[in-house]
Amino acid sequence: MGKILIALSVESKKLFRSRIPFITLLAYTLLPVSGGFFMFVLKDPGFAEKLGVISAKAHLMGTADWPSYISFLAQAAAIGGIVIFGFTISWIFGREYVDRTLKDLLALPLSRSNIVLSKFIMAALWSLILSLYALLLGLLVGIITGLPGWSSVAVGQGAHTFALVSLLTILLSTPVAFFASIGRGYLQPLGFLVFILFFSQIIAAIGYGEYFPWSIPALAGGITGEYGTIEGASIIIVIITSALGVAGTVGWWRYADHS
Repeated sequence: MGKILIALSVESKKLFRSRIPFITLLAYTLLPVSGGFFMFVLKDPGFAEKLGVISAKAHLMGTADWPSYISFLAQAAAIGGIVIFGFTISWIFGREYVDRTLKDLLALPLSRSNIVLSKFIMAALWSLILSLYALLLGLLVGIITGLPGWSSVAVGQGAHTFALVSLLTILLSTPVAFFASIGRGYLQPLGFLVFILFFSQIIAAIGYGEYFPWSIPALAGGITGEYGTIEGASIIIVIITSALGVAGTVGWWRYADHS
C-alpha cells in the first residue's frame, strides 16, 4: 500500500504540472454553460427568434425547467465524459512513451503493477473531481438562469443520475489505457475513442445499446426518454469491460518487452 501511495504521489505531480487539468476543466465547464445557454434561449422566445437555428436545436431539449436541464447535463456527461476521461487517461499512460520517460519509470524500485494501478487511481480521482465540479457548476448556472420547477426530489434524482453516468464513463475509460500502452502514445487511444463514440450512437439507435458498453451511460442519462433507468445486466457489462481494461493494461506492462 505504501508503494502505491508513493507512485500515486509521483503521478499527481506529473498531472498537475501539465496542462491536462486546465484543458479538461475548461472542457467540462462547457457542459453546464451550454445547457444554461439553451435554457435561457427557451425562456426568452423573442431572443430565441433572433437566433434561428439555435432556437430550433434548443427546443430539442424540451422545456426550460430543472428536470430538462438536469437531464441535459446527464446526457452531455455521457458523451463528454467518455471523451474527456478517455483523453485524460490516454495522456497519463501515453506520455511515458511519447516523452520517452518509460525507461526511467521502470527503473524505480516499484513493481509495474503498482505503477499501473497508481495511474488508474490518479485518472479516476481527477475524473471524479471533474464530475463533481460540473455538477456543482451546473446547479449554480441553473440558479442564475432562474429555471422554474425546482424541487428537492427532481434535483436529487437528477444528481443521482448524473453521478451514475459519471461513474459508468469513468469505468469505461480503462480500455483506453490499454490502447495507449500497446500503441505507445496517443494516436491509437484517440482513434479508439472516435471508434466507440461512432458505434455507440449507431448501436443505441438500432435498439441494442444496453449490450454495448459505451452506449450504456447515454441510456442511463435518459437519451431514449427513460430518464435514469438502466438494467442490472448493463451495469455488469460495464464492470466486466472496465476489469478487462485494467487486466489488459497490467498484463501489458508486466509482460511486454519494454527494454
